[in-house]
Amino acid sequence: MRTDLIRKTALTAAGLAFTGGAIAGPVTTAFAAPNTSKPASQTQTDRKPAGERQLGVRYEAQPNFYYCGPAAARNALSVQGKDISVDAMAKEMGTTEAGTNSINDITPVLNKETGKNDAYRSVEISTPDADDKQTDQLRADVVKTVDDGRAVVANIAGTTTDTDGGIHSFEGGHYISVVGYRDNGNTVKIADSANPDTASYWISVEHLADWIATRGYATS
Repeated sequence: MRTDLIRKTALTAAGLAFTGGAIAGPVTTAFAAPNTSKPASQTQTDRKPAGERQLGVRYEAQPNFYYCGPAAARNALSVQGKDISVDAMAKEMGTTEAGTNSINDITPVLNKETGKNDAYRSVEISTPDADDKQTDQLRADVVKTVDDGRAVVANIAGTTTDTDGGIHSFEGGHYISVVGYRDNGNTVKIADSANPDTASYWISVEHLADWIATRGYATS
């Protein structure tokens, strides 16, 4: 497994259990089959007062433990009204049973499928914990990207707590999409392919920044 900056293998909890890694929480969630009963995509943004906006996601769970990168990209692109096979995403990203190597393998695919070479760029949070400047930059990036009608894709690792007290643990790494914000970007909405029972949740932008720390994210 790579250990350099953001080029780290991204495995879900189930992936770690499969390969012998240790992580808290059930290992069956990431094997959930794609959810085909979700409503059709709403490509327009939902404009609300007080600095809040959400994007309509045509959510699909990842079909196996190592497809979190392709699934996150697929869910992110669905807010633009695009319907792209998760297998096609995986092929373009070079995803294997070891996962998708880094956010740098996802950003070019997002650009290709968006139809603009500069729609997305990769941003690193290189430190073990995000500082105020990095958190402020992430907040601004999420707001700008969502306002542009696009979702952020983030490579995360570790454990965080959402605004309802739910715990989300991916010690070996994972990919998620950020599909909305409220309170002027201080709280962000996550679309998580690992488990359709927790398909979406809200976390503080500070928690998200620390979750991304040592890795990176794709943003406008």
